[in-house]
Amino acid sequence: MTSRVTILMISGSLRAGSTNTALLNTAKAVAPGGVDAVLYTELGRLPHFNPDDDHEPLHPAVRDLREALGRADALLFSTPEYAGALPGSFKNLLDWTVGGGETYGMPAAWINASGLHSPTGAAGAHHSLRQVLGYTGVDIIEAACVRIPVARQSVGPDGLIVDSTLREQVAGVLEVMATYVRQALRNEK
Repeated sequence: MTSRVTILMISGSLRAGSTNTALLNTAKAVAPGGVDAVLYTELGRLPHFNPDDDHEPLHPAVRDLREALGRADALLFSTPEYAGALPGSFKNLLDWTVGGGETYGMPAAWINASGLHSPTGAAGAHHSLRQVLGYTGVDIIEAACVRIPVARQSVGPDGLIVDSTLREQVAGVLEVMATYVRQALRNEK
């Protein structure tokens, strides 16, 4: 029997029409058997990070984030680039993950959804993300860190990507991640 794998997915965008969020919503819809793809939707509720506030009792939104991280076997991010780096609200979320330690050793990857006409392909954001994840001790699944350009017209009225090739690529990322997690669990035994 194959063990179930829970992948917590986090979009770095607060934008209602975000292609990054559409990509992750699509991942939830096309998740292969044995994979529970869970979308974190509370980015906008997190308070500004302040180390002085990183103690019990935690703000309810921080507590909920850390509990969601604690239930996950792996993390999948998709974030836009703002001003050459990570969006502030997303960086704020990452800052809240440092003190809790829930991400230490956790497998993680990201999908770059930047459109084909993006001048840098969000390279600055993904460089920043790699740097921050290094500080939190995340185990980056290199084979699952991919670019799947999502044009706005590829997103249907239901907020999901309609292009079957893109949907297959997204499902493939989840499969790579699940295989990695299962292998790591077998190696621990």
